[in-house]
Parts: sequence; structure tokens; C-alpha cells
Amino acid sequence: MSLANTPDQLPVVVVGAGPVGLAAAAHLVERGLEPLVLEAGPGAGTAVRDWAHVRLFSPWAELTDPAAEKLLAPTGWVRPDGAAYPAGGDWVEQYLQPLADVLGDRVRYGTEVVGVARAGRDRVVDADREEQPFTVHTLGTDGSERRITARAVVDASGTWAAPGPMGADGLPALGEKAAADRISYRVPDFQDPAVRARYAGRRTAVVGSGASAFTALAQLADLAEQEHGTHAVWILRRGLTGTTYGGGEADQLPARGALGLRAKAAVEAGRASAVTGFRTTAVERGSEGLVLVAEDGRRLPPVDEVIVLTGLRPDLSFLSEIRLGLDERLQAPTALAPLIDPNVHSCGTVYPHGVTELSHPEQGVYLAGMKSYGRAPTFLALTGYEQVRSIAAALAGDREAAERVELTLPETGVCGGAGLYEEPEAAQSGGCCAAPATVRIGVGAEKPGGGC
Repeated sequence: MSLANTPDQLPVVVVGAGPVGLAAAAHLVERGLEPLVLEAGPGAGTAVRDWAHVRLFSPWAELTDPAAEKLLAPTGWVRPDGAAYPAGGDWVEQYLQPLADVLGDRVRYGTEVVGVARAGRDRVVDADREEQPFTVHTLGTDGSERRITARAVVDASGTWAAPGPMGADGLPALGEKAAADRISYRVPDFQDPAVRARYAGRRTAVVGSGASAFTALAQLADLAEQEHGTHAVWILRRGLTGTTYGGGEADQLPARGALGLRAKAAVEAGRASAVTGFRTTAVERGSEGLVLVAEDGRRLPPVDEVIVLTGLRPDLSFLSEIRLGLDERLQAPTALAPLIDPNVHSCGTVYPHGVTELSHPEQGVYLAGMKSYGRAPTFLALTGYEQVRSIAAALAGDREAAERVELTLPETGVCGGAGLYEEPEAAQSGGCCAAPATVRIGVGAEKPGGGC
């Protein structure tokens, strides 16, 4: 692959070989541009592999990208049943890895991006800045360092590697790092015998109030039915309200409603205890386990394990020499942030958006996919695919296509994977984005109706 200094001959570097990063590469190829996907892990969808046991709330019809399907078609690939709900592992094996294989040497594994900058310019220097290509600094698994010259950079590295801490102030609670061997920041795979043994017959605190927390509570409740002494302590920063468990039977997404009802049933049956208004400031390790301490001085009885599910956040450290325009709250692009504010929007009420909302003061750099949403949890794969379609069009000089955003959005939806793997029947009854509503809206038009 030529890395000549002529801008048009330079590759577009895509950070991350996940769903959106690989879709970006497919759209760039379709536009006649050369992508170079840099993936820190050993294969496609490394982050998705970490939650391979979790079933998505989105069906196959909403998990594959049109440009990617065109690349896959000549290989004999056939999209799985569009109405079926895959687990993360299925997504990788049946779509992501085959797509990466088709892209071939355009995807480099074991390559961590550790810095991005304008060639010869730190973030302070203005002179001839926009005329300079980008330098992407990488670190290989063998410790080798490289610099790659690029015409543009699409950061689709996601947020999986930066889970939120237990501390209510957004920082780790005192003692949290010291107790790291007893704390998990993921939904455990209770089908793994070793994981199951870790929680069986023990008291586990679950910190968080979203679908992932519901999943952990439901699975711990199942374990409690089989293993005496298993109990969950659900830590909520706010009080219990009518919406704490979701919409229940009235939820437009039956799978999500069922998940919330299972969490509620666990509490009502005594297999889980809800502790409300508890803002954790410290974790103390004692002979009987971990003691969580709240800012109001409350101390909970000791627990053996803690599962922290308080959301994810973007790692912006390797972009420190790039001039980004980010919202001060969500850490999302400034123009995008009001459209995805979780206090206002669900994934089904996000405006269709593209390159205009994703642009930064530094031209040629884009955050895409989950990374573009910063700390907002309302992301959909479909949204990411539309983002990179628009970005690729803009990089190809087709501004009209870049700004003509067309997106099929579900009316409602829980975003990302948070279903129960062992209950495909529940997922089939309706999961994330189960009732799609076609929306083709130009930039700045009215948002689609519906909400979660």
C-alpha cells in the first residue's frame, strides 16, 4: 500500500475494527478511497467478543451495513435471518470477522493507536496547519513503534475500554482500585463455570440502573434459585420510582420490559435487596468482605463481589494534539450533543445526523460510532453506519450526498447489547428496535417521533 505524500494517495486511517470502523472502511472502498483500519486487538470486533455471551436488543436487519453487504456478497455471504436477535459472539463470527477478512490487508491487528497529530504541528501551531497530513503513532504488541501518514482519521474505537467507576462523583471510590480483584465492570458470563463459581453462594453488590444492571440482577436471581446463599444487593443512586424497572408489560419493547420485570421480581422475592439514594464514596476491605460507604455515612453489610455497571466513557488521550470541539458534559461533538442528550432522547428520538454534526475545528478528523456519543448511552449500530456513510461521502468530495442524511430509525429502542443470552425466546418477542419506522429526513428537519 502506497503511503506517498500526495494527499489523495494517502489512506484514511480508521481506528478500531468494530462494527462502525469496518463499515467506515466499506464505505471508503465504495467511494474509491483507501482505508487503513488499525485494531489494537487480535481480531475484528475485539470489544464485542468481550460480551459475546450477551444477546443484542437489535435484530440482524439493523446490525449490518449496506456497503459492507456489497463487499461480502461476492464471497457467498448471506445475511442471517433479519428478524433474529444475535448474541455478540454471533455478530462477530457471522458478520464482523468475515467483513474484516474481505478487507484483507486494509485491516491491521495488534496495532494500538497512541497518538494522532498534524504532521510537524502540535495543537498550538496555526501556520499551514490545514495543509498538513496527519501522523498516526502506533504501538504494536511486540513493542514496535510506527508512524503512519494519513489524509484523514476516523476514530471508531468505541468506549468499551473505559467503563465508569463506582464513585458517585465520576471518579473511583476510595479503595476501589485496591479491591479490583473483587470488582467487575462487565455483565458476567454466568454460563462459564469459573464465573458461576465466583458468584454462587455469595453476596454481590450491583451498582447501576440501566439494562446491564437489570441483566446482572436477573442472572444473579436465577443463580440464587439454584445455589443457596446467593444474594444480590442493588445499589441505586436515586430512589425507586415507577420507571425504575422500565415500562414492564406496557413497554413497547417486550424484551426490555421483561428484563425490568425480572429485576423487579428478584427484589420482591427477596433474592435481591434494593438500596436507594446510595452514592458510593469508599470501598473498605475487611475480613468478612467489602464494605461500601456512602457520602451520607451509611455503611452496607459486607459483600463478597461488586459488579459496577455505571456506563462507559470515551478515551480521548491519544487525540490530545488534535483540536476537538466537544460538549463539556457528554464529551460528544458540540453540534451532536444536544441531539443525543440522554435526559431528552432515546435512541429512537435522535435526529438523523452525519458529517455536519460530527465535524471538529480540526478538519479531517471525525469521532464515529459509540465514541461520537461520548457518555450518552443512546447509540444504535444503524446510526453509526449512517455516520460513516456521510463521512466517506464528504471525504470523497460529494458534499451533497454527505449532507443528505437518510436513516431508518426504530421508534423506540435500548441501545447496545444487554439481553439475556439464555433466553432467545424473550429476545424474539421484541428487542431493541423491534418495530422499525422508516425515517428519511434531511439535516435539520424535524426529529422522528417515539421514545423509550
